[in-house]
Amino acid sequence: MPRVIATDLDGTIVRSDGTISPRTVAALARVERAGATLVMVTGRPPRWMHDVAAAVDHHGTAICANGAVVYDLHTETVVQTRLIGPEVLAAAVQRLRAMEPEFRFAVEYATGFVFDTRYDLGRWDAEAYGGRAVDDVTLVGRSGTKLLAFHPDGNPDLLAERAEKAVGDLVTVTHSSRRGLIEMSAHGVTKASALAEFCTALGVHATQVVAFGDMPNDLPMLTWAGTSYGVGNAHPDVLTAVTHTTGRNDEDGVAQVLERLFP
Repeated sequence: MPRVIATDLDGTIVRSDGTISPRTVAALARVERAGATLVMVTGRPPRWMHDVAAAVDHHGTAICANGAVVYDLHTETVVQTRLIGPEVLAAAVQRLRAMEPEFRFAVEYATGFVFDTRYDLGRWDAEAYGGRAVDDVTLVGRSGTKLLAFHPDGNPDLLAERAEKAVGDLVTVTHSSRRGLIEMSAHGVTKASALAEFCTALGVHATQVVAFGDMPNDLPMLTWAGTSYGVGNAHPDVLTAVTHTTGRNDEDGVAQVLERLFP
């Protein structure tokens, strides 16, 4: 029996309609009842975690912002952060703008975020989530958990490759969206680095971890864990890297596996 279950959220256990199904909620509950540890490992910032915390009855821990934030789901508080400093933010933005003038930027904090005036908020509601438009100086004037670069017409795979060449020595570059949104955390910070630290504190080895994911930001975690599953709707790179596959997120693919692991 695995000692830790680590799962991504969006596109993995969160369905296309934005919900977590009752079947998946019940399967997640089996993990802790069996004495194993459940940890959500997501690109989401903490401010997007309230509904998830409620769905799992405020049990467990979440690793947010691609490893930059450890979040207690019981108290809904930030436990630990790994930040990108202002100088690095400024250098990364400068290089990326030189590489692609159409990039628009936002900086995430443990609570709230800022964005430049051209940034496409998408489904974000700036007023509800504490975001605000700022000038270029303010944008990079404070340490953040994640730097976001959005291109209105770009291919995320190609943009990530180019961004890695431009700023890979400054930050960790990844993406988790079907649109042209590049996500950057502090250099060396990934879902895997944070999960490994979390597991070490529990005395758990990678071979005792089962991980689930769907997008390139999950790849470090999926290749670190002893057993990994890609859901059927996963990015091709994920399906190539994992040790197993399961059903799509809309088919409760993660629940299918957990029901077998924790009968």
